[in-house]
Amino acid sequence: MKFYNSLTRKKEDFTPLDPKHVKLYACGPTVYNYAHIGNARMAVVFDVLARVLKSQYPKVTYASNITDVDDKIMAAAKESGRPIDEITNKYADIYNADMEALGCSAPDIQPRATTHIGEMITLIEKLISRDHAYESDGHVLFNVPSFPAYGGLSGRSRDEQVAGARVDVASYKKDPADFVLWKPSADDEPGWDSPWGRGRPGWHIECSAMAEKHLGLPFDIHGGGADLKFPHHENEIAQSCCAHGIEDDLSAFAKFWVHNGFVTVEGEKMSKSLGNVTLVHDLIEGKAKSYGMVLRIALLMAQYRKPLDWSAQAIHQAEKLYEKIGRAYQTLEGVYPDEEVSDMDDGIVDALRDDLNTPLAFAKLNALLSTIQSNDLQKTKPILKAVLDNSLALLGIEYIAERQVDIRPDDEGLIENSAHIDDLVAERTQAKKNKDFARADEIRDELTQMGVEIVDTPEGPIWKRSV
Repeated sequence: MKFYNSLTRKKEDFTPLDPKHVKLYACGPTVYNYAHIGNARMAVVFDVLARVLKSQYPKVTYASNITDVDDKIMAAAKESGRPIDEITNKYADIYNADMEALGCSAPDIQPRATTHIGEMITLIEKLISRDHAYESDGHVLFNVPSFPAYGGLSGRSRDEQVAGARVDVASYKKDPADFVLWKPSADDEPGWDSPWGRGRPGWHIECSAMAEKHLGLPFDIHGGGADLKFPHHENEIAQSCCAHGIEDDLSAFAKFWVHNGFVTVEGEKMSKSLGNVTLVHDLIEGKAKSYGMVLRIALLMAQYRKPLDWSAQAIHQAEKLYEKIGRAYQTLEGVYPDEEVSDMDDGIVDALRDDLNTPLAFAKLNALLSTIQSNDLQKTKPILKAVLDNSLALLGIEYIAERQVDIRPDDEGLIENSAHIDDLVAERTQAKKNKDFARADEIRDELTQMGVEIVDTPEGPIWKRSV
């Protein structure tokens, strides 16, 4: 297997520290609101990475955390007037349900920051004892100049580090780039007793403590979104390496660093000011279960390190592939694979082993689907069925044949509106031909509200009463 290692800035052969047990950590969400499509891309990418690793090695432990203490969470609690744990539990549950709808298996370990305060305090004490951290005005800060190798992951210069971190000018800092490990809490804020008074951890120390607790150091792969490379991941390396006195080896924390690229929406950066923040919950709410699989395919259309533009056209392309998968399963209807067949499509496996090249994997999947459609030999179909099942499982794609109910004579409302429905279906077909995917989606949603489901078939779209 080969992965691009952000730490060395090159693609390298992946050699696990222990071939019998591979360990992977990815930074999870801060739970104060719904997850957006950028959060989902990280979850889906690392779910595929974990699946590929588990297909190659006897044991893989995948940990991805939940940040449940943070200034944004506290602000949300004050604004809503609800307890903090009520907010974090609610949005953690919603996040997990939304990611499950996208085909993501639960991480093997999903640690929460608030249950690891003791480990964070111990780590901070080690940093102070090694003169890499100091207490000032109720705060404990990491002293960046004490670690000359700081910036090794991001490649940022000293000036870029200060500018990129958007540091606050504070009288208690020795250096503008120093970052908080522990901060005091007011009486109405969550806090824990510590050697430095009642307070709460800084964000960066959380992942250092949780990764070490559950995976040990060093471990094989650490990752997350590209936006976390600096300062979050840079700070994790500094904390973990310095706490254990290994200042000259940045890989003493994690050997490989994997980062997925940014997500834009219709060519523009996702931001509240533009009003284009796309929430996963909104995308899947009220949709058929199979729609989550369509969204998963769309999230994997670009190679994980490349930018991904989230658009109606991208979703339409994913729908076309999903429909092709459905036609293949229709061809294989009634075919049962030999349970002993564990083969996958070699082209798909090789593509994923080469830095998770999902575009190439989808090209190979298309070729496999075409082979199934053109194959008339009944004796080879059980093998093809097994290969398709196993290959899709590696990608985390499940074909879900939604149960259909034919229109009944007593469905008077639909019968009366059948001409109007036919017109809408025809308009949707023309909109797709014109690449007006936004209008096509609007029509599909309108039909869904009417209790009508469109089924795209090789002969053209048909409509039926939905369940």
